[in-house]
Amino acid sequence: MEIREDQMINIHNFLPHREPMLMADHILELTKEKVVTSFEIKEENIFVHNNEFVEAGLIENLAQTCSSILGQSFFENPEADTKVIGFITNIKKIEVFALPKVGDKIISRASLVSQFENICHIFCETFNHDELLIRADISLFIQEVKS
Repeated sequence: MEIREDQMINIHNFLPHREPMLMADHILELTKEKVVTSFEIKEENIFVHNNEFVEAGLIENLAQTCSSILGQSFFENPEADTKVIGFITNIKKIEVFALPKVGDKIISRASLVSQFENICHIFCETFNHDELLIRADISLFIQEVKS
């Protein structure tokens, strides 16, 4: 997938994560049922070990990609100081096929399977070019934190 600058969506508008825990650079596509993100693996990333982006990093990338689907309803107004908490409630199935290396740009795709209020079940996959790196069925919970 070619990444075109004019089609990118600012990830900060849909995720509360910041460095060093932000594991997605750009949202390339976002609807109520689907999201596609990109992420460049950098040497200083906390999940890089021996020049590879380890399994925990791939899982965090998937979780952040998936949470963009739910997060968009909380971050529709970029000027609002919205605070949310979210976490993985269940990983039904996960398969890791390969690990990307420093310098690789990975693309993650997630599709909403079902949703009940702030809990959703999402199918997701991450690719390095045409190579499937990881796929999973994940359930997430997200809610706004009231001050």
